[in-house]
Amino acid sequence: MKRIGVLTSGGDSPGMNAAIRAVVRKAIYHNLEIYGIYYGYAGLINGDIKKLEIGSVGDIIHRGGTMLYTARCEEFKTLEGQKKGIEQLEKFGIEALVVIGGDGSFRGAEKLTEHGFPTIGVPGTIDNDISGTDYTIGFDTALNTVINAIDKIRDTATSHERTYVIEVMGRDAGDIALWSGLADGAESILIPEENYSMNDVVQRLMKGHERGKKHSIIVVAEGAGSGVEIAKEIKKRTNLETRVTVLGHIQRGGSPTASDRVLASRLGAYAVEILLDGKAGKMVGIEKNVLVSHDIDDALSRKHQIDQTMFKLSKELSI
Repeated sequence: MKRIGVLTSGGDSPGMNAAIRAVVRKAIYHNLEIYGIYYGYAGLINGDIKKLEIGSVGDIIHRGGTMLYTARCEEFKTLEGQKKGIEQLEKFGIEALVVIGGDGSFRGAEKLTEHGFPTIGVPGTIDNDISGTDYTIGFDTALNTVINAIDKIRDTATSHERTYVIEVMGRDAGDIALWSGLADGAESILIPEENYSMNDVVQRLMKGHERGKKHSIIVVAEGAGSGVEIAKEIKKRTNLETRVTVLGHIQRGGSPTASDRVLASRLGAYAVEILLDGKAGKMVGIEKNVLVSHDIDDALSRKHQIDQTMFKLSKELSI
């Protein structure tokens, strides 16, 4: 193998640049040529491909977003689009590809492998919803962004004696909500993996109000419901002063934490290592601080699970 490519796809996440840097410099260290595919699978189809050098990835390890940019691409979901992408890779003499992204990106990588083109997936998503790894690149940064925001909201909630509903991202996964809710002492944490009752939410609020609690924080994962609608229901049932904050895409931005920079560097470099070992159709991950690889199709077939002990603990500590 003499020439490989790297692309980022789907939603951006803090640490993607650190992963790109690791792929590029690990490849060059092993005397490989490395090409960047810009704008994800859309750029792959369109041939937006450029050779990268050591300096191409200088001064990016601390930056959020992705220097290769990213885009959604419906065309790549089709057989024709996939064949166009492979034609472009062959045109540039690229023999293998590293794809950094979430489950949608991994599905694209899986298709390339099925067509005989060696591909490795690196999990980059704030949602932390990829099976086969304890953490995904960007999760820790997004989590700290949420915690910082809730800390500030708590100050004004205390000053005005209000109940605040905080809606966080995570799509169909509740990790951001669970971790931030536990870290910030939320009264209730609503996540898609667990059924919840508004009666229980209201009961917890009133119990705290009756013992003199001046404010309350409820964290809602976007996949569990609308923060706005939940806040309206709380106001209707309790008549407590209730406000809602939807944090939105602020959670995707910002300089990656040390944890995300290190994780991205390790996973990006490991992706190149296993390509050099002749492996393909794999995703890299980390389990109990050990680098691992799994078949992409196996990872995609398994549903990511939340830590049940953490969810139970959050309820016990929010009495």
